[in-house]
Amino acid sequence: MSNTIKNRYDFVFLFDVKDGNPNGDPDQANLPRADVENQEGIVTDVCIKRKVRNYIMLKKELKSPFDIFIRQGNILNPIIKDSGKDIHDRQEKLSSTYYDIRTFGAVLSTGGKGEGAGTIRGPVQFAFSRSEDRIYQAEHSITRCAVTTEDEAKAQETREHASTFGRKATVPYALYRMHGFVSAVDAVKTGFSEDDLNLLWEALLNAFEHDRAAARGEMNPRKLIVFKHGGDAPHLGCARSGELFEKVTINKKSDLPRDFKDYEIIIDKNLPKGIELIEKL
Repeated sequence: MSNTIKNRYDFVFLFDVKDGNPNGDPDQANLPRADVENQEGIVTDVCIKRKVRNYIMLKKELKSPFDIFIRQGNILNPIIKDSGKDIHDRQEKLSSTYYDIRTFGAVLSTGGKGEGAGTIRGPVQFAFSRSEDRIYQAEHSITRCAVTTEDEAKAQETREHASTFGRKATVPYALYRMHGFVSAVDAVKTGFSEDDLNLLWEALLNAFEHDRAAARGEMNPRKLIVFKHGGDAPHLGCARSGELFEKVTINKKSDLPRDFKDYEIIIDKNLPKGIELIEKL
């Protein structure tokens, strides 16, 4: 693995969904998440992190130093306890073994007294993704002709149409925008390297390729725009994140967007001194 990153990064990630549910809300009957005030669609940071983790698992096959800590089947407390003799030792061992801890950090104080490893703040943070326009949470009735129990089979015998009904929620179309941050200061604490960073970009661009499901419809990455900080103190940065994010604007070309072509992405390349623009997609 290469050395720890020396530069700070900010980035804008655009992706879209067609006839799918990008992130269901369990508190709202699994409807696509939406801002209750303006009905803009929302995809949580946890959702995108899960897709990154899943891609790394497929790519690196759970082999150190690219193992994944937060995954189904892992019993966390024994792993934390057995990773070292004290908090510092455990944090160092876990960060060097698990890509997601090294990248996103983790809360490791879940065991009993003297068994935890405190909290690690990761260098990579995602904000919630938000749709460019308000979304329509479409609901569809679906049917199933097979049954799962004998009681259900008997109940169907009395019906005119022998099938059971369910519900499926989708977004007809939406373009989502996510902002992300990569801290070189926090990278020193976990050992997040240039190799790790390149793997992160790769995972974002392939996050949906191996996560296909009927419920998620068509999801595709559309733009990954990275701002690399240079200057005299590249680890601290030479511009505020918000100032850089404002350099990327999205204009509608249709009153009812139903495709990525219905938007125009404009990047203002008049950047602050020391900022390098990198378009990954």
